[in-house]
Amino acid sequence: SFTGRVEGGGEGERGKGVHLGVLMGWRGLVILVALVAAGVGVWRAVSGGAGESGDAATATAELPPGAEAMSLLGEPLVPPPIASEETRQRLEANLAAAQAAFEHTPENADSIIWLGRRQAYLGRYRQAIETFTRGITLHPDDARMYRHRGHRWITVRQFDDAIRDLAYAAQLVRGTADEVEPDGAPNRFNIPTSTLQSNIFYHLALAHYLNGDFAAALPVWQEAMGVADNDDMRVATSDWLYMTLRRLGRTAEAPGVLEPIHAGMTILENDAYHRRLLMYKGEIPADSLLNVQTADAVQLATYGYGVANWYLYNGDTARAEELFRRILEQPNWAAFGYIAAEADLARMRRAGAAAGD
Repeated sequence: SFTGRVEGGGEGERGKGVHLGVLMGWRGLVILVALVAAGVGVWRAVSGGAGESGDAATATAELPPGAEAMSLLGEPLVPPPIASEETRQRLEANLAAAQAAFEHTPENADSIIWLGRRQAYLGRYRQAIETFTRGITLHPDDARMYRHRGHRWITVRQFDDAIRDLAYAAQLVRGTADEVEPDGAPNRFNIPTSTLQSNIFYHLALAHYLNGDFAAALPVWQEAMGVADNDDMRVATSDWLYMTLRRLGRTAEAPGVLEPIHAGMTILENDAYHRRLLMYKGEIPADSLLNVQTADAVQLATYGYGVANWYLYNGDTARAEELFRRILEQPNWAAFGYIAAEADLARMRRAGAAAGD
């Protein structure tokens, strides 16, 4: 099972890292206690892996002023614009409340998680990563810390670090009861639609997908389907699973993903994924999704990427590339559809350069 491995930070690491059991003799235990006393996270200390993924401080120092990340095409990415002043004020108030809670209980896991989440909602992704890193130091066995930091590694385009964190989170939750994950940005029904485990597997599979490793993504999407317990998570996961199968050329298997999908599903927030799946089934014209009326930049990127990808694996590379570029004209570079379009354009660029050599 995939969740029995720690990619990049333990048993599944390629060429580096140390199995925890090797260190747990008395000499290792003495070293471990000393490191914890010095404020070094247990996981960071024993593996050089998930606990110190990517060195956020170093990465930030190397960025251009004001940038949170570098795009996969080499462009600096500054915090995305906030939709309105009213939204900004609400997000700032939420962050102030989270900061106050953190200052009151700075070692409390929930206080740390909510501070990091509120920082990220304002586009302060590096700050959020640092907050979750502090949480990992204090709570090295709390899968939520790795789940949230893994998400933000994806945001800043550090996919290997995301895989390392999320694979470790998957190991931590294996065999445990799942739990509903509270929403930081609730849907209009104020009903959470995801769980800790569904988010871990979803983001882990996504990180593999964005890395272009579709074979590694496939079993994790399948695992995510196993913990998708409502229609919203089913359509979101099914969509990426379908696209992954198509990218792998497994066209005979892909239609099976679409069989349970129908127009009458109960969708609270993932309308874009639902409509994309109906488009794959031939029930909605592809280009009709490009004219959807919404001010939600994330939804626009989601619709656009599904259509562009559909053109790509159906052989119309020029149309796909055109749509990928249109997605990158949108402002919300943290949206998964945006990141995926950027990743595909970067691969196209590399392929073009290789062909020209």
